[in-house]
Amino acid sequence: MVEEIASEVDELVLGIGSAGDSHSPRNPFTAGERIMMVDKAVSNFDITTYAVPIEDLDRNSVWVSHVQSMSPTFDVAYSNNPLVIQLFKEAGVEVRQSPMFNREVFEGTEVRQRMIEDRDWESLVPDEVSDVVREIGGIERLQRVAASDRSECVADNDDDANPC
Repeated sequence: MVEEIASEVDELVLGIGSAGDSHSPRNPFTAGERIMMVDKAVSNFDITTYAVPIEDLDRNSVWVSHVQSMSPTFDVAYSNNPLVIQLFKEAGVEVRQSPMFNREVFEGTEVRQRMIEDRDWESLVPDEVSDVVREIGGIERLQRVAASDRSECVADNDDDANPC
């Protein structure tokens, strides 16, 4: 999908969303780690590419200006998220949607779930991304942060004070 978008533009700016979040089941990697994954995955594209961390902002009315302040100038935004589309359109930015490629499989939730369950996930991401994930111990981190803190709790009596 990114490669197809890259063929339509002169420069590519990739926003790394929820940049302030990390070490959670939904966002197990830091913004820097995600930028490294993106940079390595697009390094063979014949186009100038910027990966830009975008922190969440809980004020939708100013979100587009926040994104613009964190990014090099851009003319077109690509998104399939209805809220993002609406916000960019209201701000006067052209929005294009990208085709969905088997989204049930090629989405972060599915990739993370497979990592947690020790199932094949590497076939769903570029080799450069799996290299970074392994280099930073990403599988182990995700499995740890996704584990319940009660999974190893064993009650040895019926004591109400037992936290299990």
